Amino acid sequence: MMNKNMMRQIKDMQAKLAKTQEELADTNLEVSAGGGAVKIVITGNQKFLSIKISPEAVDPNDLSLLEDLVLAAVSEAMEKSQQLAQERLGGVTAGLKLPGM
Repeated sequence: MMNKNMMRQIKDMQAKLAKTQEELADTNLEVSAGGGAVKIVITGNQKFLSIKISPEAVDPNDLSLLEDLVLAAVSEAMEKSQQLAQERLGGVTAGLKLPGM
């Protein structure tokens, strides 16, 4: 049976979680690949806002290079965004003492 203290902790955690998720949605990360040939902006909750490709990166005879640059930038953007979310969300539940955990 949960006591009042635990219920308060859960409500506090829910409020912190909602605030942290809102902050993540408002946080933009910019990542680039190929020395800036491909630039991506993503939020802390993994929503892509933009992808910019420099005209110099577009070579009709070598599209595989452009594909590799876009893939590298997307992968790095997702990784950074997920790391940011993990760091921020991990702090929300750090002080919660759940039975059996």
